[in-house]
Amino acid sequence: MNELDNKENYNKTFEDIKHIDENGIEFWYARELQLVLNYKEWRKFENVINKAKESCKNSDITVFDHFVDVDKMVQIGSGAERKQKDYKLTRYACYLIAQNGDTRKKVIALAQTYFAIQTRKQEISEKEYSSLTEDEKRFYQRNLTKKGNYSLNQTAKNAGVKNFDKFHNAGYKGLYNGETADDIAKRKGLRYREDILDNMGSEELAANLFRITQTESRLKRDKVDTEKKACDTHNKIGKIVRKAIKQAGRNYARRLANT
Repeated sequence: MNELDNKENYNKTFEDIKHIDENGIEFWYARELQLVLNYKEWRKFENVINKAKESCKNSDITVFDHFVDVDKMVQIGSGAERKQKDYKLTRYACYLIAQNGDTRKKVIALAQTYFAIQTRKQEISEKEYSSLTEDEKRFYQRNLTKKGNYSLNQTAKNAGVKNFDKFHNAGYKGLYNGETADDIAKRKGLRYREDILDNMGSEELAANLFRITQTESRLKRDKVDTEKKACDTHNKIGKIVRKAIKQAGRNYARRLANT
């Protein structure tokens, strides 16, 4: 099995190329991330970086706080050296790069999942999050999904959505292999009107959070302006997240939904 064939090894790889500066701040070098994301040419990867920087700028976030230009001296033979352009990237910068990467690459889908979840976790420290109980993690992720859904609803409304049950079911159908919210509730044995998101573990909530945030981002980026397009987009994103999870591990995919 190739080292990049499952989610655990992907996470290990992204963590392996992580650096810590003298102030204890984590960062990644773009040249190293380029290799992990299977980009052979720096020119093409830098195009992705530029798109990510533009996304950062459009979010009213200071680009230079997350994409720091650095020059490295590299050997080119016979003891000679030359400057090579590189970037020091924050976790958020890596997340934006994954968002703007070539979605035909399997590694991009897993990178999107990994950096999205890890970026959300940065609202509390890694140590704090890892020390939480499962119930505490679930509560934390549930709060994030509530905030995410509120923001998604505002964006969907601007995109022309009026039937929000239909819109949200489109996303659930994509992520849960055709199941609606009612179908999921019945499978979980929930009472009438009981919220399915209140009855998910932290991993399942994280998957739904990723679906929510990615759908909102796509609606904005593609300037979606009809309910049908919005529903189609939500369904497509749900399927993308489901596919990434299935690639990551079959056992978790079974826990998420019937396969």
